[in-house]
Amino acid sequence: MSRSYDTEEAAALLERTPAALTSWLAGLPESWTRANEGPGTWSAFDVVGHLIHGERSDWIPRARLILEGDGIFEPFDRFAQLESSRGKGLDELLAELTALRGASVGILRSWNLGPADLTRTGTHPELGKVTLGEHLSTWVAHDLSHLAQIARVMARRQRALVGPWVRYLPLLG
Repeated sequence: MSRSYDTEEAAALLERTPAALTSWLAGLPESWTRANEGPGTWSAFDVVGHLIHGERSDWIPRARLILEGDGIFEPFDRFAQLESSRGKGLDELLAELTALRGASVGILRSWNLGPADLTRTGTHPELGKVTLGEHLSTWVAHDLSHLAQIARVMARRQRALVGPWVRYLPLLG
């Protein structure tokens, strides 16, 4: 099945991510939101910080570079949130993500992108030439990947407690 990027379809998901995370995570004990899968892995708190960093320096900024004419992307620090989130609370991060994402989706919609825009390219430091359509589609998949990551990390906190039901819970594998 061949599909192409659709701004409204993407925006419908992108604008819901902060609300979904807020509904899911706000007010939970840190035992849930700071749990990770071991050294070098991320908690829900870390993921929210990572999404904020992406709003500030990845999705819209890189899309602008493409639209302005075959821009070369700066490398993205996938771990910047470990420093930038330090000393903040999760509710503060969720509010920040909500505001930033609202602005980003507004910008995305305002561009009224057409098929020709989506074929424009930029240069990723590791991947080489990428199209705007690929970049924006990745934004959607990125959100979904991190929602799944949070679910996995939180579910795995329960692994030792579920006893024999573990065989029916693939997320715990």
